[in-house]
Amino acid sequence: MLRTGLTGGIGAGKSTVATRLVERGAVLVDSDVIAREVVEPGTAGLAAIVEAFGRDVLDAGGRLDRPALAAVVFSDAGARRTLDGIVHPLVRARSDEIVAAAPADAIVVQDIPLLVEGGMAPTFPLVVVVGVDAEERVRRLVSARGMSEQDARARIAAQAGDEQRRAVADVWLDNSGEPDDTRRRVDALWDGRLAGFEENLRTGRPAADGPPLLVEHDPDWEAQAHRLAERVAVAAGGSGRGVDHVGSTAVPGLPARDVLDLQLAVESPADADTVTEALVAAGFPVDTAAPEGTTGTVRVHRSADPGRAAVVAVRVHGSPAWRQAIELRDRLRADAAARAGYAAHKRAAAERHADDPDPRHYRAYTAEWRSDPNG
Repeated sequence: MLRTGLTGGIGAGKSTVATRLVERGAVLVDSDVIAREVVEPGTAGLAAIVEAFGRDVLDAGGRLDRPALAAVVFSDAGARRTLDGIVHPLVRARSDEIVAAAPADAIVVQDIPLLVEGGMAPTFPLVVVVGVDAEERVRRLVSARGMSEQDARARIAAQAGDEQRRAVADVWLDNSGEPDDTRRRVDALWDGRLAGFEENLRTGRPAADGPPLLVEHDPDWEAQAHRLAERVAVAAGGSGRGVDHVGSTAVPGLPARDVLDLQLAVESPADADTVTEALVAAGFPVDTAAPEGTTGTVRVHRSADPGRAAVVAVRVHGSPAWRQAIELRDRLRADAAARAGYAAHKRAAAERHADDPDPRHYRAYTAEWRSDPNG
C-alpha cells in the first residue's frame, strides 16, 4: 500500500486532481467529507461542538450551521483551536479506519487541506501539492464560489503560503491550466511514479538503480534531502539519534549521482532492528544487496520511489562509519583541493563502470578515495 498526502490552498482545485486519481484506481480519503460526517446529528462530534460553542451554531433542524460556526472561529484563534481539538481527532480516527480497510495493493490518497499547517507531511511516503498562483485562486473563489474578493484573500492568507507548501512537496502538480491539462499531468504522475512506487513497496524492493551517471550539483538537493530526513526522523521516532545529509549531494560544487544519501543514527544495532519496519512503511525498503557493515553501518535502506532515488544508511551513533560520513562531507565542503581530487576520482569511477548495471562496483571504487585521506 502506498499512502499519498494530497493538499493545496483553497481554490487550487484539489478535487479535480482527486477525481482523476480515483478514476485511475486510487482509494480516496477526503478529510473535508469526513469532517462533515463526524459532526452529523447524533454524533459525539456535534455534541462536543454544541457543548463548546452553544446551540447558536445549530440550524433550525438541529444540524451544524457552518456559516454561524465559521463566524465564531474564523477571527478567534482560541476558538479555532477548540474546534480543531474536537474535529481533528475524529477525522484522524475515521481516516485510519478507511486506510486500514484498503486493499494491500492500494494507492491511498489522503486529501488533507491543512496538511502543511498540521505538520503532517513527514508522515506520508509521498506528498502531492496542487499548485495555482494566488491571484488565480482569488479569481476562482470569486467566480465559482461567489465569495467576495476580500473574503477570498482573507481565507488564502489564513493558510500556509506557496513557499511552505513547496518545502513539503515531493510533487508540485500545476493546476493553473485547463482541466484536460491537469488530468494529463495526473495520468503522468500515476503511470510514471505512483504505480511503480506502490509495487516496489508491496514487493519490498527499492526502486531500480543502474550505471553511474554524474551530474552537476543541484542546489535543490539540500531541500529535497531535508524533506526526506524529516520523513526518516518521524519514522525512527525515539529510536533515532538524528538524520544527516551526507555523501556527494551534500557538497556544493561536487558532481554526483542524483541519489540523496542520508545517515540515520541509532544508539545500538538493536535500535536499527526497531526502526526497520517503520522505515519500510515510510518508503525505504531494506537494500538486501548492500554489503554487511563492519564499522558501524548496521543496515541500508533505499527509496522505493521511482521519482526520487535515495539511500538511508542506519549507523550506530559515534561509530567509525558514522564519523567518517560526516567528516568526509565536512572536509569536502571546506577543502577545494580535496573536493577537486574527489571529483576526479568519481569521474574516473563513473567512466570505468559506465556500462555496469550494479552500482556497488562504482561505490566500492569511490570508497577507495575515502580510505586515503591524502586523496
